[in-house]
Amino acid sequence: MYGDAETIRKILTERGDTWAVVGLSSNQRRAAYGVADVLQRYGKRIVPVHPKAETVHGEQGYASLADIPFEVDVVDVFVNSDLAGPVADEAVAVGAKAVWFQLDVIDEAAYERARAAGLDMVMDRCPAIEIPRLG
Repeated sequence: MYGDAETIRKILTERGDTWAVVGLSSNQRRAAYGVADVLQRYGKRIVPVHPKAETVHGEQGYASLADIPFEVDVVDVFVNSDLAGPVADEAVAVGAKAVWFQLDVIDEAAYERARAAGLDMVMDRCPAIEIPRLG
């Protein structure tokens, strides 16, 4: 299990409210678009991270985590598993407090590296499913 209930609760309630959503674009058919909307409804500031650097849900987008000119608390990853490891490493490099790999995004080595660097980490879960459960 790559996300025990306590870690999930901690990320969603204690780790901060600025979430960089990697893979978020203006494509409304993509899961990232809907999840970002849910995060916003629960009071999170979303920061779109996508090569197109589009504005999504009223928030300025950036091409990479390194391009964001302010701190992010959580990096929510919507990229294929083979691309997720470098994103986790970049999250460590920019000083994020936590990394969240979405459903079906699995990289056990990246999970271990992020945890070893002191970040909270959840993998193969969805915050839009978990956050309403907190009540």
